[in-house]
Amino acid sequence: MQSTIKLLGQTAVRKLTTTKANMATSSFSNKYKFETLLVSTPREYVYHVELNRPQQFNTMNSAFWREMVECFQAISEDSDCRVVVLSANGKHFTAGLDLTDMGPLMETVLGNGDVARKFRTLQQFIKSYQLSFTSVEQCNKPVIAAVHGGCIGGGVDLITAADIRFCTQDAFFQIKEVDIGLAADVGTLQRLPKVIGSDSLVRELAYTARKMFADEAAQAGLVSRVLSDKEIMLKVALEIASAIADKSPVAVQGSKHNLNYARDHSIEEGLNYMVIWNAAMLQSEDLRVAAMASMDRKGPPPSFSKL
Repeated sequence: MQSTIKLLGQTAVRKLTTTKANMATSSFSNKYKFETLLVSTPREYVYHVELNRPQQFNTMNSAFWREMVECFQAISEDSDCRVVVLSANGKHFTAGLDLTDMGPLMETVLGNGDVARKFRTLQQFIKSYQLSFTSVEQCNKPVIAAVHGGCIGGGVDLITAADIRFCTQDAFFQIKEVDIGLAADVGTLQRLPKVIGSDSLVRELAYTARKMFADEAAQAGLVSRVLSDKEIMLKVALEIASAIADKSPVAVQGSKHNLNYARDHSIEEGLNYMVIWNAAMLQSEDLRVAAMASMDRKGPPPSFSKL
């Protein structure tokens, strides 16, 4: 009789566990259900976001611009995520702007409306596009961009908003906007000079629209690793992501926030900001947990609470 009761109890626990897992999976699927993006959880605390319009070479349409903001703002506040790997399905990372989806914008440009009102409409368009990639930069979680094939136009804008960039040997990068009569307007001209540190090279790429291939991108500092193919690149990106996810989320997110702040401010301002930041963060339980783990090297790795 006791064994029967015990067996029934175990069965009930398994069913409850399965039900909770199914509910969590359903909640995740509903929260991260998009037309142009595919979001998965390949490892604990690691989210994988993939550009997912392979038949259109992952060109950026109106749904994409909107969904990037929704996705990365949600991830930023999701305590189940500590790191993001950003890649793409299909032959290329992205061919940039979807020119076939520019109808409303072109109607404004070519219309006969008042100049001031056209200006306001265009201003709103451009700012909304900029926010799509600023949401990656402002995401609390580090973002690792894994690029294969072509990374053209808006693709360069996108990856310069990421924290870490890897690419495959066949990758190339191209600031294409000048070829369609535009100056890149959603982040490349502002972020790329700070990423690679060569004003001359940035100007050459922006003025000529020439392709920068993988080895040159690594030499310039645009990417930190060049891998032989996409499969190996994603494996390495996920390994790095897992290594980051094992660290204190307080420390990692604090590092990202302060690196971004320091980039845009003087050294003195950055140091003063760090004082204020760590006056709070040094009181975190993560400091104690990490210190105890470092003293007991034979013990299990530290485990940090969600943030």
